[in-house]
Amino acid sequence: MPELVLWDIDHTLMNTGGLGRGLWAQAFTQVSGVELREQAAVTGSTERVILRETARLHGIPYTDDLFTAFAEELGTAHVRRAAELRERGHALPGAAAVLAALDAQGVRQSVVTGNIRAAAEVKLTVFGLDRYLRQEIGSYAEDGEDRAELLSTALGNAGVSPETAVFLGDTPADVAGGRATGVRVIAVATGRTPAADLRAADVVLDDLSDTSRALAAITT
Repeated sequence: MPELVLWDIDHTLMNTGGLGRGLWAQAFTQVSGVELREQAAVTGSTERVILRETARLHGIPYTDDLFTAFAEELGTAHVRRAAELRERGHALPGAAAVLAALDAQGVRQSVVTGNIRAAAEVKLTVFGLDRYLRQEIGSYAEDGEDRAELLSTALGNAGVSPETAVFLGDTPADVAGGRATGVRVIAVATGRTPAADLRAADVVLDDLSDTSRALAAITT
């Protein structure tokens, strides 16, 4: 049984129904004064990196102050439109059941996500997943630039070694981050990456709908 199970959020636990991009564009325009023309690639990346690369595409200098302002605006946008997020998005099939089962067994769980913390908290609360997760020991976009860095932060926050943790995500970046930190990785092919491209993970699941299978993969 692992001491700690860490979860990616978007496309692993939930789908936001496309609202996320709209909120991102709104926050970008608000803090930069420039209409979003093109967003940098987002799959497996963090908000900090996405903002920096998107700013570059628009000829805008990137600074830590820009990220801080952007994070505050994006968090506020998620709070303001939480009801719409609930209507448009949904927790992915089986996600709540697996989280609940692990919680019942006393397994600590948290998140490692490229989302800023405020947005992550809104998403998890909206879909009723927050009750199973120790968000205070998680790691967010404010904490680093790549999955390896974020995973290391979360492990440190929880006070556990990589060998006693499991990380679930849906992108090659999630898999690579887990490999780099020595965490056991379970890839879930519920995002934009097909299962065949996630084979570097220790286990690949099509989804979380089979609770028994998912639990077996996590706790073995």
